[in-house]
Amino acid sequence: MQERIQRMLDGHESHSPAWRWLGLRLLEAEPGRTLVSMRVTEEMRNHGGVCHGGFLSALADSAMGSAMATVLPEGERHLSFDLKLSFIKPVQVGQTVLASGHVIHSGRRTGVCAARLEVGGDLVGTASASFIVYLPEQTS
Repeated sequence: MQERIQRMLDGHESHSPAWRWLGLRLLEAEPGRTLVSMRVTEEMRNHGGVCHGGFLSALADSAMGSAMATVLPEGERHLSFDLKLSFIKPVQVGQTVLASGHVIHSGRRTGVCAARLEVGGDLVGTASASFIVYLPEQTS
């Protein structure tokens, strides 16, 4: 597991400005799986009065990306290059969404992950993403 994931599990804040701005919290991590939470704020509300799908997409991408980090060696980086999200139920302001990300495939150059988004045990969305893996010599 990459050091940054372990540091977040130990209670340190993420180095990612996006994670901090969205209020994402890494609750659990083990090889191939993470659990990330996000409390929906008034600023995340769309014109319909519920959480804008873009915020749920960012949460799902973050859960899957952090799951990838649990299976990659230190120094390797990864970025999603496609993302599919299916919305099942709307999420209300004030609710906390839990996103469980898990690795389906982790190869030398690519990875595939999936995520479930839940509120209070109810499924509100599912997602999948493909990742490109950058080897350490490519990240300088």
